[in-house]
Amino acid sequence: MKSQKKLLHAIFLFAFGIPVFVNAQISSNVYFFQEKIDGKTRHHELKINGDYLIQNVYETAPNKFIKTIGGFFTIEQNTIKVTLEFNSNYEKDSITEVMYPYTLQDDTLILHTEPEQTFHIAKTQEQELDGYWLFATRGPDTGQERRDDSNARKTLKALQNNTFQWVAYNTETMKFSGTGGGAFTSEDGVYIEKINFFSRDDSRVGAILQFNYELKGNDWHHTGQNSKGEPMYEIWAMRGDLQ
Repeated sequence: MKSQKKLLHAIFLFAFGIPVFVNAQISSNVYFFQEKIDGKTRHHELKINGDYLIQNVYETAPNKFIKTIGGFFTIEQNTIKVTLEFNSNYEKDSITEVMYPYTLQDDTLILHTEPEQTFHIAKTQEQELDGYWLFATRGPDTGQERRDDSNARKTLKALQNNTFQWVAYNTETMKFSGTGGGAFTSEDGVYIEKINFFSRDDSRVGAILQFNYELKGNDWHHTGQNSKGEPMYEIWAMRGDLQ
C-alpha cells in the first residue's frame, strides 16, 4: 500500500511538472562536475564501474592535482558507502571509508555534500580497450611470474567512456605512489593519451602520448617509448572482479 501511494504521488508530481528525484542503482559511466574557486576551475570526476568508484579532483589554469580516491562501494539508505583501496591523501587524513548521500535525476547524480555537487553524465563512447586493467608484468610474455589481484601492490588502469587513469597503490599499507589521467583513443592498434591531471608533476598536463597496443586473450600488450624515450613493453590483464 505504501509503495502504491508513493507511485501515485510521483505520477501526480510528474503530471504537474514538478521534478521527481529518484534514488536507484547508479549506472556504470563517468560523471563530471565543475566549480569556480578563486578564479580557478576545479574539476570533479566520478568513474562508476559496477560496484567500484573512483573520484578525482584537480584544477586547471593553473594546473593542480588535488586528490584521487577509489574502492568498492555499497548503497545503503540512499547513501554511497565506499571502502577505499587507495587514497592519495591517506598520509594526511588516514581515511579508509567515505559516505555520500545521493540522489539520481535522469542522467544527473547529486551528492549531498557540503557544498552540494551535481554531476552530469557524458555521452557514452565505447572503445576497443575499454575496461579496468591491472599491470601484470613487463613484456614480452615468456612465462614469467605475473602480478595479479591477490597482490597488495597494484597498478590499476581504468579506461572508460573516453577517459583513462592509472593509479599505483598498496591495499595493505594504503601507500599511494601516484596517478595520472585524461582522455584516450584506441583504434587500429594505436593508443593515444592526453594528460589532464598528474599527481607527480602538474607541468605534464596537456602532454599527448602515443603507443602501440595488441589484445591477446585477456591481456593488453602495451608498447612504445616511456617518458625518457626508452623502449617500453608492458602487459596488462583484465581485472576480473571489475568486468
